[in-house]
Amino acid sequence: MHEAPLEFVHVPTGHDSKLHAEPLMMFREREGTTFIVAASPIAPGEESGRLLWAQITLDVQSSLSAVGMMAAASAALAARGIACNPVSAYLHDHLFVPWQRRAEALDALAHLDH
Repeated sequence: MHEAPLEFVHVPTGHDSKLHAEPLMMFREREGTTFIVAASPIAPGEESGRLLWAQITLDVQSSLSAVGMMAAASAALAARGIACNPVSAYLHDHLFVPWQRRAEALDALAHLDH
């Protein structure tokens, strides 16, 4: 699991997409562009209103054509009611889970083989 919280930022089409942080990921859709960036500092009392995410990188070198691995991981998280936003990169798969549930998500994944 990566140490720092992340945020998903949506910039609508036609708007300036200058970010304060280098994006970890960018995906363009018709309605705009989504960026995953390091979370900006959290002011006291602001924690409850922000959607912060933990990045869990699966420690398996996978293939973009692999079948079922992400389904099994997301099913293990879903069984515990944990939201999951998966991203497959060239060498590894990454799961973005709610920051406050990151330890529980790791536990769910650790018990995947058991």
